Amino acid sequence: MKICFNQATTMKHSTLQKDLELCEKHGYDLIEIRLDKLKDYLKDQTVQDLANFFNNSKLKPYAFNALEFITFRDEAGYRQIKDDLQFLCEIGEQIHCKKIVVVPTFDIGHYTKTQIKEESIKVLNDLADTAEKFGVKLAYEFVGYPNCSVNTFGQTYDIVKAVNRESIGMVLDCFHFHAMNSKLEDLKQADSSKIFIFHIDDTEDLPVGALRDDSRLWPGEGAIDLDSILKTLKEIGYSEMVSVELFRPEYWEWDIEETIKVGKQKTIKVVSKYFEI
Repeated sequence: MKICFNQATTMKHSTLQKDLELCEKHGYDLIEIRLDKLKDYLKDQTVQDLANFFNNSKLKPYAFNALEFITFRDEAGYRQIKDDLQFLCEIGEQIHCKKIVVVPTFDIGHYTKTQIKEESIKVLNDLADTAEKFGVKLAYEFVGYPNCSVNTFGQTYDIVKAVNRESIGMVLDCFHFHAMNSKLEDLKQADSSKIFIFHIDDTEDLPVGALRDDSRLWPGEGAIDLDSILKTLKEIGYSEMVSVELFRPEYWEWDIEETIKVGKQKTIKVVSKYFEI
């Protein structure tokens, strides 16, 4: 299992350049690059600079995170999604980053689950038509909030199966899995090849539907049954990567290097009980 760093964990004060240097220093295998941090980086540096860093480092890019709110968009909003997709695919081609996280829309109004599934399938197919030209895969990430249109593992996996394209898979985030009470049985029955990205984190012990990203904790310090999730992933044959992703404001105020160091330590402590690192 390769250890990955998601830039949300240092989102407030760090930069892509700092995260790259410190993740390399502390021995991470992979990094998920945030779209906003990438755009900031490119104000002063070039895509070739980024490619040169990865060419000379153990650290490699794994995914871009994220194209947000891809469904139920107006014409202008969806055009921006398509433009950002093209942008990321072109950069991904140069730095060998071949996955993009895509996120469903919140607060969509009165749509049925069937309509949400149909819209998700339509949009994912359309975006995949572009992504596949670059050899890029898209990972649909459910968000465990009541107002997110796709908010459980089972709902997401059903959509991904219906799309039925090699380039379309999903994100399994432990926080989102726990937050809306996704079913472990659904994970047990899943094809592990459809889990493109695995996010690890933990959370305060709040009721179903009440959790938000700022309640996240380091892996192993909260209420999520990480042991059952990790055990099940091992049983279904998933072992590619694990990415530490937290949005906790308290951690954003830490020294950036300390955050990156602790994130790896906490992740390895939990994951190494089930997987070789």
